[in-house]
Amino acid sequence: MKNDTPEQLLAAADHAAAAGAETLVPITVAHGDGIGPEIMAATLKVLMAAGARIAPETIEIGEKLYKSGHSSGIAPEAWDSLRRTKVFLKSPITTPSGGGYKSLNVTIRKTLGLYANVRPCVSYSPFVATKHPKLNLVIVRENEEDLYAGIEHRQTDEVFQCLKLITRPGCEKIVRYAFEYARANGRKKVTCMSKDNIMKMTDGLFHQVFDEIRAEYPEIEADHMIIDIGAARLATRPELFDVIVTPNLYGDIISDIAAEMTGSVGLAGSANIGEHVAMFEAIHGSAPDIAGKGIANPSGLLLGAVMMLVHIRQAEVAAKIHNAWLCTLEDGVFTADVQGAGIGAGVGTKAGLPMPFGSMDFADAIIDRLGRLPERFQPVLYQNAPLPDAAQVAKPLYTRAPAAKKALVGVDVFVHQSALSADDLAAQLQTCNTASLALQMITNRGVKVWPGGFPETFCTDHWRCRFEAVAPGGEVAQRDIVDLLAALTEAGVDVIKTENLCTFDGVKGFALGQGQ
Repeated sequence: MKNDTPEQLLAAADHAAAAGAETLVPITVAHGDGIGPEIMAATLKVLMAAGARIAPETIEIGEKLYKSGHSSGIAPEAWDSLRRTKVFLKSPITTPSGGGYKSLNVTIRKTLGLYANVRPCVSYSPFVATKHPKLNLVIVRENEEDLYAGIEHRQTDEVFQCLKLITRPGCEKIVRYAFEYARANGRKKVTCMSKDNIMKMTDGLFHQVFDEIRAEYPEIEADHMIIDIGAARLATRPELFDVIVTPNLYGDIISDIAAEMTGSVGLAGSANIGEHVAMFEAIHGSAPDIAGKGIANPSGLLLGAVMMLVHIRQAEVAAKIHNAWLCTLEDGVFTADVQGAGIGAGVGTKAGLPMPFGSMDFADAIIDRLGRLPERFQPVLYQNAPLPDAAQVAKPLYTRAPAAKKALVGVDVFVHQSALSADDLAAQLQTCNTASLALQMITNRGVKVWPGGFPETFCTDHWRCRFEAVAPGGEVAQRDIVDLLAALTEAGVDVIKTENLCTFDGVKGFALGQGQ
């Protein structure tokens, strides 16, 4: 397949469609809300015309389900379809305003273990206006953890908390996927972006795992950037990048930035990949303001569907559709959201200018070009991944290491109080020291304020009070922490929560905090 020409692949698409017509791959389809139904109709029309060997089954998700009492926007029976087909082509949905509604995408990603969000971002200059004509990169975003774990609490009158969870399994899976994607798709470089100069343990783990795994792919160039300068370079010199792998929040932000830089977020598709199930979609929303007008651009969902076809091993059909879509751009065929640089064919004219195509007209234009190859764009070549060798054991995405030796050495006690200064609070807490645990430090918003704090430091009503083992290098028991909390409660201290301080194989499993 690697040496096949585009013309041979087009012929292979027709042959495979005929030979495999009786072998249809079941997929789950959701038409969504807003413009969702019209772009899904256009997308399915193109897929069927191109000979995609699929058997769609429809589920209902989104606004109607939310309003009927399903807080996640999906009914229990829909999960049966997703677990059976393991392939989900999804239109955008509308989440009702107001509290009490969970993100459907986050629910699906976490429930089905869709750990990798994959977003190709490509400029189509000169046919789609952009300031970055050479942009051609893929962002691989961790999809299940980070701040998107959704664990939030109000802890005091003034302070709210959101937990950032980064796991070694999550890091290993997403980093390995990024390198495997680069290898499978002829990409030459993988860049890791994190903020480990500040978040030394969480983002530090992500960077550490990247450095460990990159050694297994010596043929692929690899580097690391702090996310702030990395995002700045992405916005100004996107040609520096090929594949970017990054934690959830950063990936969410920079993937939208990169998609906008191509000239239109309406052209970007997205894949959400798990070990068992995969979901494919456009990256844009449901656009209720133009719903029902028939003018929405189906390109994002269609390119998501192209990724789906590659995933289900119909690479030849995927290439046929993608190349036909590129031909429409070259011919100046565009929907209202895309400004063509050339003169479009149009379905009519207004003041001598071509009128933009509607959703179904655009789909028909793609169908008319099936079998053609673009002349100015590089023709797209997709290849089916090799079938797994039954005799070869697949390398797992994550291998659990033996448990480290864990030792309890102290506890951080978080306290709510607004009446006392740091020095006065320390004096009160020191009266609660036990034979095993003694107060060592107080911080406020991560800045040490006792001992040796500065009067200029602004403090809220939320204090982290660190108690460590009295014996240097010593350990404590859970009972010692219970005794300490009992003493604090007896003294009238408002304890919000605690975090145990542990070492793992002798290495501290906790940050020291700023100002130390």
